[in-house]
Amino acid sequence: MATSTGGIEGQAKGRVGDSPLLGGGTYASNEACAVSCTGDGEVIMRGALAHEVYALVKYKGLPLTQACQAALALRDDELRGDKGLIAIDKHGNIALEFNANFMRRAYRVGQQAPVVAMWKDE
Repeated sequence: MATSTGGIEGQAKGRVGDSPLLGGGTYASNEACAVSCTGDGEVIMRGALAHEVYALVKYKGLPLTQACQAALALRDDELRGDKGLIAIDKHGNIALEFNANFMRRAYRVGQQAPVVAMWKDE
């Protein structure tokens, strides 16, 4: 799995980055899943969003998509902001979940055609 934080769109001047922090914006474990986040970095970091997905898969046994959706909703009353996830589990299942109307995302499995989308309904 390879992901990008998406560049510097909307980034505060002088900010190096925040979403790549382990547990917050990225987390991987061969026994459960790998997760990368995008969106409002402060919210993602404070919620340890990537680790939450891992914990929901590993300890609660949720399917990947359901774990991503649950993590996005977790503590949403206090951690408001745009949050997006791209994740893959140990079985090769892929989840692309987000709480905004728009998230640039793409993936490719083997020699299949790439999947590229931007809007929520795609």
